[in-house]
Amino acid sequence: MSSNYLDSAIKQFQYYKLLGEKTFAQLSDEDLLWQYNIESNSISIIVKHLWGNMRSRWTDFLTTDGEKDFRNRESEFDTDIKSRKELLELWEEGWSILFKALESVNESNFDQLVYIRNQGHTITEAVNRQLSHYSYHIGQIVYIGRMIKGKDWQSLSIPKGESIKYNTDKFSKSKSKKHFTDDIIADS
Repeated sequence: MSSNYLDSAIKQFQYYKLLGEKTFAQLSDEDLLWQYNIESNSISIIVKHLWGNMRSRWTDFLTTDGEKDFRNRESEFDTDIKSRKELLELWEEGWSILFKALESVNESNFDQLVYIRNQGHTITEAVNRQLSHYSYHIGQIVYIGRMIKGKDWQSLSIPKGESIKYNTDKFSKSKSKKHFTDDIIADS
C-alpha cells in the first residue's frame, strides 16, 4: 500500500511541476515578474514561496520539524527575484529537495510520524498536505500565465472544444491500469 501511494504521489508532484514549467515556457521574463496589483503575487513570488516551503518541509523530512529555523516565510513574498534564471534555480532546488525526501520513505519508516509546527502527521497526511498546497499555488501560476497570454495561451489540459476528440481517443484504447500522468509526463 505505501509504495503504491508514494508512486502515485510522486507522479502527482511531477505533474504539477510540469504544469508550472509549461507555463513558464509560454511567458517572457517580464511576465514572470508581473503583478496584477501591489497586493497580488507574481509568478516569481509564488515560486519563491514554494521554494521556501519545500526547503523547510522536505529537508530532513523524517527527522526534524517541517517548519525549520532557517525559514523566513515573510521574505518569501518579497519581490526580489529579478530573472528567469534565478526563478528556475529556486524552482529546481525546491523540487529536488522534495523528490530526494520522498525517495527516503520506505516500508520501514512509512508509519512514523513527521511534525510540522509541532503537529504530528502520518507520512500520508504530510504528503497530502504539501500536494494540496503546491497544486493550489501551481494553479495560481497557470491562471496568471493564462491571464497574461490571453488568446495566445496554449492549453495545458484538454483544449476548449476538443473534449469529444480527447474522450474518443481514450475510449478507443483497451482498459488498462496506469496513472493519468503517464502519457503526459512521457510526452514532455
